[in-house]
This record gives sequence, C-alpha cells and structure tokens, in this order.
Amino acid sequence: MLPAMTDWDARYTDEGWAFGKEPNDFLREQGDRLPPGRVLCLAEGQGRNAVWLAQRGHEVTAMDQSAVGLEGARRLAAERGVTLTTLRADLDEFEIEPGAWQGIVSIYAHVSGDVRRRVHARVETGLAPGGVFLLEAYRPEQIGRGTGGPSEDDRMVNLERLRRELPSLEFVVAREVEREVLEGHRHHGMSSVVQLVARRRG
Repeated sequence: MLPAMTDWDARYTDEGWAFGKEPNDFLREQGDRLPPGRVLCLAEGQGRNAVWLAQRGHEVTAMDQSAVGLEGARRLAAERGVTLTTLRADLDEFEIEPGAWQGIVSIYAHVSGDVRRRVHARVETGLAPGGVFLLEAYRPEQIGRGTGGPSEDDRMVNLERLRRELPSLEFVVAREVEREVLEGHRHHGMSSVVQLVARRRG
C-alpha cells in the first residue's frame, strides 16, 4: 500500500517541474519505433513523456507512485490539449496487463535490482506481439558525477543487466553512451546512460 505522501510528492511540490516539460531526448529520437496504440509509461512522474506520446496519437497510461507528480501530468496534458489515463501505484506491486501494450516506456526509473528484475519480467509479458519497450537509464559509471541519478550501483542499469533481465526481447537499439542530459534541474550535465529499444517477437 502506498503512503499518503511519498518522497517524490515532496520533491515535486518543492521543485516545480523537476525534469522539465519536454520529452526525453532518446524518446523523441526513437518514438517512431513505438507501434500505434496503447502505451504505458512507467514511473512517469509529471508526465512530460506521456503527454508527448499522447500528442503523437497514442492512447497513454502514465503510472507513478506520486499523486503530486500525476496531478502535474494531468495539468500538462490539459495545457497541451491531450488526454491521459493516470494511475497511482507502487512500481514493485504494479501488475502489467499481459499482452496489452503496443509500447512500454521507462525513462530514468531507478529502483533496486530486485524490483527492476520483477518489473522487467512483467514488461516482457505485458507487450503485445510486435510491441516495443523503450528505456533510458543511468549506468553505474554515472555515480559521483553529480549530474543526476541515484548513488547506488544496484539501482543502475547497463546492457549486460538488460540482456539478462529481458531475454525474450529482440534488441533493436542497444547502446551505452556519454551524453549531455538537460532535463529540468534534476538531470543536468554530461551523463553515462544506457539506451534501449527492444521488441517482443510475434
């Protein structure tokens, strides 16, 4: 059960648009690979990626543990003239409906390794045949840079971990890069990231 107020609620209340209002660069670059239809955005926060996808015609569900973040997502959707479904849930307990999603998006959703492995198993089964999983996350090399992300290796991702955790998906784009991330004031500066587009065969 989720607490009435989470740490992220406090951050979103105190910091305004913590990651800005514009979509993640990798999502913008690779968004055409998501098939038309239903898209699920995991740990979506204030909705910048979900709103952009809705503007492109997808039927988008934004899930997050933060009620404050999701309220921001609804405001941004209204501002941009689109509709979203928002769902407050704990990522570890969230059951992804099997075979139901043409796309699943995970942008900087950093959780413990145990939780991440469970989530990724649900992602594999949650995609419809031909569905696409799109992810960007910080790699362990990011620790100590001070430009974003957690400080624990276990919460970071790299291609080796992703290949172990998503064995049934076909990796279409899979790269580890150094790039400048300029997304609000929480992600700002040169960063070590992993980028993935993976497809469910079918």
